[in-house]
Amino acid sequence: MSTQTEKLRFVLLGCGGMMGGHAQRLAKHPEAEIVGLCDVSDEIIRKFADRNLPGVTPPKFYTDAAAMYAEQKPDAVVISTPHTQHYAQGAQALEAGCHVYMEKPMVTSLEHAYALADKVRETGKVLVIGYNTPCSAEFFYLRKLIRESALGKLEMVTGFLSQDWLRFTTGMWRQEPELSGGGQAYDSGAHLYNSLCWSVESDVEEVFAFVDNHGAKVDINSVTSIRFSSGVLANITVSGNCPGGGSFMAFIFDEGRVEIDGWGAGWIKVYEGAGLLKYPPITPDMGAPSPLHNFIDAIQGRAEPRTSPRNGIIQSQLMDAVYESQRTGRPARPERLARA
Repeated sequence: MSTQTEKLRFVLLGCGGMMGGHAQRLAKHPEAEIVGLCDVSDEIIRKFADRNLPGVTPPKFYTDAAAMYAEQKPDAVVISTPHTQHYAQGAQALEAGCHVYMEKPMVTSLEHAYALADKVRETGKVLVIGYNTPCSAEFFYLRKLIRESALGKLEMVTGFLSQDWLRFTTGMWRQEPELSGGGQAYDSGAHLYNSLCWSVESDVEEVFAFVDNHGAKVDINSVTSIRFSSGVLANITVSGNCPGGGSFMAFIFDEGRVEIDGWGAGWIKVYEGAGLLKYPPITPDMGAPSPLHNFIDAIQGRAEPRTSPRNGIIQSQLMDAVYESQRTGRPARPERLARA
């Protein structure tokens, strides 16, 4: 990893709504500069720059990512595009010499997850996935409890996420499977699944899923039961047809439990035995300001990446099995275990 202190040259691939926050954070970061913006038309890019980079000379516009990499020779790229495009775009960026910040999910197939992990290994570049909870002090503390068996052995996890996703995404690419790779389970639900997989740190052994598309081309509601290779059992409910948004997870140990907001880590309750621990020893240094800040710190050699291709592989094991179980109506196993 680099230890350079000069500004990192960033390019942004995909000028949609999610990229706005990244652009604003980079514009304020003392160690970053944005040198290129890329999307399918100059008009889209211009409107994006006007909204998110007001009062500054906008970076150069591109409609061809390869040209952007060749001309700007950036240090890093932020990719926020339809999910099924992530693999090819991530591989292209790595081959161009970029560190890669990939919006979730990393990819939409286990085969591509392995291949992108191999590419990261070959190039020696940093690749992180834009999940929030791994950068929170609360989930860092939770994973520490699991690793150290501080509440005994983790046995079970349950959780739910609800959103008005079906109505909100009508007419958008998120409901087109050739672009999204799946529905609510692959979109907002990916945050909850990542909170699960990132914390448990085990390959997925078997999955059984019930899925309801509600007449859409992609999944809207799903209930998924999971057995990890470590023996942990989990059950995740993802609702995309609920007017009120909510999130909850419980990690159940043989000597206690942890209840936590699985979407944004906004709250946590820790139980030692049957008693609530009033002041869990969670400190600010356990967290990172944002996934993008952690990405920059990792490039500069100051921190370990909070997410990695390994996380993308485990989540791809899970998601491939979810959709295989939906297709067959039977339990599904990932084709092979993670090797990265």
